[in-house]
Amino acid sequence: MANKVFTDATAALNDVFDGATLVVGGFGLCGIPENSIQALLDKGVKGLTCVSNNAGVDEWGLGLLLKTRQIKKMVSSYVGENALFEQLYMKGELEVEFVPQGTLAERIRAGGAGIPAFYTPTGVGTPVADGKETRMIDGREYVLERGIKGDFALVKAWKGDTFGNLIFRKSARNFNPMAATAGRVTIAEVEELVPAGELDPDQIHTPGVYVQRIFQGRDYQKRIEQKTLSK
Repeated sequence: MANKVFTDATAALNDVFDGATLVVGGFGLCGIPENSIQALLDKGVKGLTCVSNNAGVDEWGLGLLLKTRQIKKMVSSYVGENALFEQLYMKGELEVEFVPQGTLAERIRAGGAGIPAFYTPTGVGTPVADGKETRMIDGREYVLERGIKGDFALVKAWKGDTFGNLIFRKSARNFNPMAATAGRVTIAEVEELVPAGELDPDQIHTPGVYVQRIFQGRDYQKRIEQKTLSK
C-alpha cells in the first residue's frame, strides 16, 4: 500500500503548478484547508483557478491568495465577505464565475462521480443560463451544467487515518466531502492523524480511496466571519 502520509503542507503541495485548477473545501471560514492555503502563499504559485463555496475574507482563507494576486479566476457561490474580491473584480483583474450554491455543490459532486454534465432548473431565465444548453423535460425548462474536476482538491478534516479515511465535524462537512472526490490529486489536512484501523468505519465520511496525500496540520485558528454581540 502506497504511503500517503506527508510531513506537512509544503511537502504535500510541492507539485502544485502555475495555472492549476484547485477545488477547495470549506464553508465560509469553517473547515477551510488553512495550512494548504498558507503553503500555496509561501510557494508563490500563480494563475490559479479556485473552485470554492467562498473566497475567504480579507486577510484570511483564499483572501490571502487574492491579496498576492495568485488567483486568476474564482468559481464561487458566495463572496460577500471579501472587499478585495469586489475591488479586483470591478477592475477586471479577477475572472469570476458565479454559480448558485446548490448547483456548485452538485457540479463538484458530479465531477467526482465521473458525470460530465446534468440538467437543473436553477438559473433558467437568468444570466446563469446565458450561453448554456437548455431543454424542456416533462414540461419544465432545465439548463445544462458541467461537472467540475480539479487538478488538485484541498480539504480539511477533523480526523483522518494514514490510509486517508476522513471524518468531518458539523459545518465543515458541507463542501469538503464532495470536494475530496473531485481532485485528480486530493490532499487532506487533518487536526488529528491516527493509524489506519483506529477510526470507526460507521463514522467515516470520505473513504481513503479518494485521498492521495494526507498530513497533520497545526496552528489552526477559529475565526468568525461576522461577530454579532447582544447589547
